[in-house]
Amino acid sequence: MSSAGQELEVKLYLSNLRVFQARLDSLGACLYQTRTLETNLRFDTPDKELRRNFQVLRLRQDKVARLTYKGPAEEIGGVRSRREIEFTVSDFEAARALLEALGYRVSLIYEKYRTVYELDGVLVSLDEMPYGDFGELEGPDAESIRAVAQKLGVNWERRIPESYTDLFERLRASQGFTFRDLIFENFKSSHLTAADLNVQPADT
Repeated sequence: MSSAGQELEVKLYLSNLRVFQARLDSLGACLYQTRTLETNLRFDTPDKELRRNFQVLRLRQDKVARLTYKGPAEEIGGVRSRREIEFTVSDFEAARALLEALGYRVSLIYEKYRTVYELDGVLVSLDEMPYGDFGELEGPDAESIRAVAQKLGVNWERRIPESYTDLFERLRASQGFTFRDLIFENFKSSHLTAADLNVQPADT
């Protein structure tokens, strides 16, 4: 999403990302973005004010650099909804320097590989996270998202309300991880399952 508006999305854990991608291809989904590495910097005040207020301030680098604000989330029609303001910036490092000059600090770095398709007006992201694979459906309304989920044959009841960073915090607590960042290097020796994340695959 760009500019200002509401983000409406559903997140699903995938046991077999390649089979899910083949399903998208068979349904005639259009490739919207080829597989791209994302590097995300999440900012907060030294006393974690944004986290306490369920707000997100993020600087992302993929094919372009984007600055994003997200407000507290709520559930509407079975999908996760939150206010989102996002725009591109011309210089990633300058944007980081600006945020730090305003008193914000990087509280977390997280990475993922993302491939995006478009199907019936819904963006379907295939997200390869350091701890597993996920599908994310984002659309204009809950009905459109649910219709695409049904077309893809996923189990709607197994959608995940938490964010990727929330799932990471759960892992940190259960696995005793002491590292700060959700990056591939930190997980190269880990073999985590859906049970470790306390989620269920939606594609089985």
